[in-house]
Amino acid sequence: MMSEEKHLSDFLNGKTEYTLGLFRFFMEQLAEFGTVNLKPTKSMIAIESKTSFAYITQLGKNFIHVVILFDQPFGDNLCFTKIAQVPGTDQFNHHLRIFFKEDINDEVKGFLKMAIKRNSSP
Repeated sequence: MMSEEKHLSDFLNGKTEYTLGLFRFFMEQLAEFGTVNLKPTKSMIAIESKTSFAYITQLGKNFIHVVILFDQPFGDNLCFTKIAQVPGTDQFNHHLRIFFKEDINDEVKGFLKMAIKRNSSP
C-alpha cells in the first residue's frame, strides 16, 4: 500500500528554475522574521511557526501563489489579489501572487511579519 505522505519534492519537481528561484527567495525573506517550517499537505505547502499561518497553494510556470491567514480582513492594501472569509470561521484568507522578487516588497513583508508574530505569540 502506498503512503499518502507528501514531500516538498512532490511540489518542487518539474517546476521551472524561475519559479524555484522565487520560492527560495520567498523562503529566505520569511526566515528573516523567525523560524518557519514547511509542512507539505495533500494539495499545498503549509508554512508554520507554532501553527500554520500561510500556505503556498500553487507553484506556476512563473509565479508562486501564497495564502496568508488572518483573523480579520486587511482590505487597505496593494498586494492581495483576493481576501475571502472561510465560511463559519473568523479566518480570512489573503491571496498573494508573486511574479517577481520585487513583489515581496515592504508591504508584503509587513503582512508576513504580522502573520508570523500573531502565530508565534503565546
